[in-house]
Amino acid sequence: MRRGFEELSAGIAAGVRAHDDLRGVVLLGSASADAAARRDEWSDHDFFALIAPGRGPAVRPDLGWLPDQDRIVLTAREGEVGFVALYDDARLCEFALAEAEELSGALVTDATIVEDDADGALAALVARGRTQAEQAGALDPVNDARLVLVKLLIGVGRVRRGEVLAGGAFIRQWAVQHLLRALRGRAGEQGASFGDPCDPFRRFEQDFPVWGARIADALSRPPEEAARELYLFAREVLEPGWAQFPSRAADVVALRLGW
Repeated sequence: MRRGFEELSAGIAAGVRAHDDLRGVVLLGSASADAAARRDEWSDHDFFALIAPGRGPAVRPDLGWLPDQDRIVLTAREGEVGFVALYDDARLCEFALAEAEELSGALVTDATIVEDDADGALAALVARGRTQAEQAGALDPVNDARLVLVKLLIGVGRVRRGEVLAGGAFIRQWAVQHLLRALRGRAGEQGASFGDPCDPFRRFEQDFPVWGARIADALSRPPEEAARELYLFAREVLEPGWAQFPSRAADVVALRLGW
């Protein structure tokens, strides 16, 4: 039986409170109260669990404080302080288990502090993380439009060389990431109510359904065809009326690739 979202959140908070070396927990993204309205059946539990200073190496090997231990079917590490835990009802937790100083560079948007230490370390971390997220999310559509062309050129070149996987990554990941950032930057606030400053892919279709459908259709095609469709889309949507679009460079890319 699949438990309720809030039930698992409460279990995580209880586990943190009961642990001698854990000092707090902050729920992030759709797990937070701020973003509860966009939560759905596919939402994960994202959170930070704060470890007492100097206790990180001793605490991280044991995830026994997570609730419902008998229902956990998988745990794995992502980097030094990142973890995932998968339950038998497919509830997924993605979390950082870290001391405050280890999270100093973390980016934070929606967040709900459930438990904090006496010094307010999590409150300070969230405030700093929100500022860092705003700075990281600052858009430069001129630079991103240029990088779209560069990534497409590299990607198609690698595909033609026989490096289909490497070339596909440049086309489907890097070029698209810069394209989405350029589109968001050009659109400004108009229609961009759902976006995540840390990830231009998140909820793009909610903000720009027509563009999202066009890009998704392009990505469903073989690598070079996908690249050409993305190139044509960029010129169709971004170039008209925008003097800073790199039109000469776009012509050079098309000539080199025989487009």
